Amino acid sequence: QLQFVESGGGLVQPGGSLRLSCAASGFSLDNYAIGWFRQAPGKEREGVSCIGSSGEITTYADSVKGRFTIPRDNAKNTAYLKMNSLKPENTAVYFCAAFYPLPTVQAMCHMRPPGYGMDYWGKGTLVTVSA
Repeated sequence: QLQFVESGGGLVQPGGSLRLSCAASGFSLDNYAIGWFRQAPGKEREGVSCIGSSGEITTYADSVKGRFTIPRDNAKNTAYLKMNSLKPENTAVYFCAAFYPLPTVQAMCHMRPPGYGMDYWGKGTLVTVSA
């Protein structure tokens, strides 16, 4: 059974940190790029960050550059989103997705609408940034 599950969300104070995980089972992530997307209440989904299949390429939304990183561990079949210096406007449901990076990781990551063309989606994990 194919599964793609996010975890690690929760309530955090402004300025705090969280690490989200995205674990796959039933298939290997080795040949897939990974993307993190988020959707805040009343807003459309937006891309946050993507990473190539071997971690050689990463891309970030301008709003998270310097604060978020997107490591992956193919041996554990898991990808992560490390979020530092969190702000209230980062409150959203965060989703991970797996995709073949064709034509490129960047092209797929910035596709319109955001997330178009992804092969697998998790169900999301809620991140709430509030004092």
